Amino acid sequence: MTEKSKSLEVENKQELAPEETAERTRESQCFVPRTDIYETDNEVIVVTDMPGVDADSIEITLEKNTLTLNGYVEPDPMDGYALSHVEYGIGDYQRKFTISNEVDQENIRATIKDGVLELTLPKSGPAKARKISVKSAG
Repeated sequence: MTEKSKSLEVENKQELAPEETAERTRESQCFVPRTDIYETDNEVIVVTDMPGVDADSIEITLEKNTLTLNGYVEPDPMDGYALSHVEYGIGDYQRKFTISNEVDQENIRATIKDGVLELTLPKSGPAKARKISVKSAG
């Protein structure tokens, strides 16, 4: 049996392109958070990594079928130390999703734990077929 070698691949954080967002009022960098999307028969689950973000520093809005996630991270400087090398950039997060009319927009739920945001988007029930009666107008 041969053993497959595994290599460690470094993934750089993708910074949000200036044309993808409105003019920012914060001076920090803004990144596109990594996201996984799962779907079941009844709901869509969106899991987004936002290290350094907690429930008090996240803003989720839904407008015209666009779900926008904004996570704000405040740098935590270490007193008495000067930064000499950076491999992990600190900054805010922003991600936008277009959601379909199949999502029950009134019952979207969000939780965050240890910098991982989980959104549950319940699907609205399928339109039920019904018979429409016709009455004579005369």
